[in-house]
Amino acid sequence: MGSAKNRDSAARKARIEELRRAERARERRTRVLTVTASVVVVAALVVGGVVLVRSQSDDSADTASDAKNAGAFVADADGVQKWDTKLTQNHVSGDVDYPMEPPVGGDHNQVWMNCNGDVYEKEIPKVNAVHSLEHGAVWVTYTSKAPKADVAALAAKVKATPYTLMSPAEEQAAPIMLSAWGYQRTVTGADDPKLAAFLEKFVQGEQTPEPGAACTGGLPQ
Repeated sequence: MGSAKNRDSAARKARIEELRRAERARERRTRVLTVTASVVVVAALVVGGVVLVRSQSDDSADTASDAKNAGAFVADADGVQKWDTKLTQNHVSGDVDYPMEPPVGGDHNQVWMNCNGDVYEKEIPKVNAVHSLEHGAVWVTYTSKAPKADVAALAAKVKATPYTLMSPAEEQAAPIMLSAWGYQRTVTGADDPKLAAFLEKFVQGEQTPEPGAACTGGLPQ
């Protein structure tokens, strides 16, 4: 009888130990699942936060005010206006509200306007033209007040000059204006000697942030 009791006791102990092992295994699985679920939740929150921040950043870029480029023009003795603060060069996906007209620099689209003597008959996106200035181009702009003969003569000069572009810009203050990265001036007409001087100094001039960068392969219109 004692032997039977001993066998029953050993079997019970073995069964208890088996149940304990099973319980410990379940606890380990529960802990792993809990930790995994927590990691997934935290990762989802982090990713969601990053996406939200990027989304807000992109939305801001679509309506960027360019207030970081706040400054003013300072004129030299020859009448060339120089922007007195450093201009940013970030690529943005939307429009930029530039603090000067036409803009002479600042954040811009990643695609430049073709500027290999390109003449545009309609207004062009400022964010693309500014990228052309970054490449060392001079941008010739005019309003409807500019005489047609001057517009035609300016177009001929631009077509003969690499790293230049020309387009209407009705919002500017003077009938004919010239812009380079960080610099700007008005001229009285196509025969104004200050036009040639500006082109000579600023086409691929020392002010160019990216000298030698392409003026072809960009946006044609």
